[in-house]
Amino acid sequence: MAGKRPTMRDIARELGTSAVTVSKALAGKPGMSDDLRRAIQKKASAMGYEYPHGSRPAIAEHLEIGILIPDQYFSPDSFYAEMYKRLVKRLADLGHFGLLEILDPDSEKGLLLPNLLTAKHVDGLILLGEPAKAYYRKIAQAGIPVVFLDFYDEQANADAVAGDNSYGTYRLTSHLIRRGHRRIGFVGNSKASGSIMDRFLGFTRAMLMNDLEIRPEWILSDREQRGQLVKPDLPEELPTAFVCNCDITARMLISQLQDRGLRVPEDISVTGFDDFPQGSENDVPLSTFRMDTDGMIELAVKTLLERCAGEQRPFGRLVVGGQPVYRDSEIPYEEKE
Repeated sequence: MAGKRPTMRDIARELGTSAVTVSKALAGKPGMSDDLRRAIQKKASAMGYEYPHGSRPAIAEHLEIGILIPDQYFSPDSFYAEMYKRLVKRLADLGHFGLLEILDPDSEKGLLLPNLLTAKHVDGLILLGEPAKAYYRKIAQAGIPVVFLDFYDEQANADAVAGDNSYGTYRLTSHLIRRGHRRIGFVGNSKASGSIMDRFLGFTRAMLMNDLEIRPEWILSDREQRGQLVKPDLPEELPTAFVCNCDITARMLISQLQDRGLRVPEDISVTGFDDFPQGSENDVPLSTFRMDTDGMIELAVKTLLERCAGEQRPFGRLVVGGQPVYRDSEIPYEEKE
């Protein structure tokens, strides 16, 4: 190692372990045998590594971070594909590496750990998008730092970073109500993911607080239980506005309404969620809720790196806010005589 200052990763490679384990050993943190700790300390000394005595555990250099995304959420132009790109860039800016693996349905159903974990390729893992509960709880027990991104589970041993989904649809629904809408529907399968459930609850809260009826025939599903999108089944009688759980669903709904001969927003108002830049320039500009995706990514990376450095604290959910963006897909409504 002459002429080159050894890093924690160099020590880890020499011993066939991870940089996270090296960091914990040198910081005196639990989580390994005494023999392994002594071996790491001995190797660090032999290689001339100097760990600042008494300082807070430093984040190891050049960590390899796995990013696992369920197959049903990933396509080249999807919301999660864009989040993945931003994750990799943020990790690279900090001197770390992001490694992608797509979780196929058979592995998820069979509770098979991803190759990133079985091959011990990564120091930490970000699970982006919500797989089945049994699967993500198994991931949380895999023995490395894990952060759930864009979903949460208070019973799993993992940190979670999520957007303020309930607040977002509450704001959008309240906005429609202030503009005169009283008959409002929701589009989204609330049982498909926790995020959609929270968005449905935000819609429900706004309706109940304004003493408005939530009609079951105006609660439309937009996807199967495991996330595959399907066209909503439109009822014969329609509300004056729909709150959709995401922008992709909102654009799908607008297309269906137009096929029925209805104009958006002149005949019916529609809002989305995410402010995801997809669609053609001829599409109706969509009123939506802009998620602070960069803030979510920053917080997820920070949380995971701190865990990799040996940070000890209770697991919890961190919520990142956003703001409504009003465009041209909704307008005030006045009851006709």
